Amino acid sequence: MANEYIVLTAENIESEHLCCAIADKKHQQGVEEKKTWLKERIGEGHIFRKLNAKGKVFIEYAPLEKAWVPVEGEDYVYIYCLWVSGSFKGKGYGKELLEYCIDDAKKQSKSGVCIISSKKKKPFLSDKKFMKKYGFETADAINDEYELLALSFDGTIPHFTKNAKKQSIENKELTIYYGMQCPYIPNCIEQIENYCKENQIPLTLIAVDTLKKAKSIPCVFNNWAVFYDGKFETVHLLNEGYLKKMLDR
Repeated sequence: MANEYIVLTAENIESEHLCCAIADKKHQQGVEEKKTWLKERIGEGHIFRKLNAKGKVFIEYAPLEKAWVPVEGEDYVYIYCLWVSGSFKGKGYGKELLEYCIDDAKKQSKSGVCIISSKKKKPFLSDKKFMKKYGFETADAINDEYELLALSFDGTIPHFTKNAKKQSIENKELTIYYGMQCPYIPNCIEQIENYCKENQIPLTLIAVDTLKKAKSIPCVFNNWAVFYDGKFETVHLLNEGYLKKMLDR
């Protein structure tokens, strides 16, 4: 029997769980924020497709023109997240979800599909080796570390925005650009604010709450980006422990 998947819609979103924060109570505020964000995106062609099971098995993608990332290209689909975790790994779910996205892009007569990855595996970014199995190739790169992978159907390729390649800002304080697309972000923000306040660490938080802001961010970005001493540091979501390690380096 074929695996059963569910696509979130305006009608079912309130009754369905979000796979990425399925069982963690401290992220429930983030779940509500995410659902609010999603409701506004669904009409733009944003897709959240998940396995009908209590697990982290889903893909999330959107038309690149409407995707909240500093990437440009005509008629592409952008994948925000492809996640299969725990006991669900190794059962072909990732393959099925990715092939669904590719087929959907072809049905819409898109030019291709793209995703942000990295030369070496990083948390919160899809594995380059996995994507290459399906024909994705490096279309653009930032600092020989972060890569934009693309599967082109017509020979055209997307690219990072010019601003994204700056990877620096004038502000020397710990600075975090964040969106509300990821359910983990509100809790991360709370931990960071508390730690910085307790330790007198200057902190600047910049909410990325419009498509225009997301397209103009001065670094690679997929919901989250951290600067310190004016330099881009990571897309890794920060909790108190990770923040300590970063500041001690």
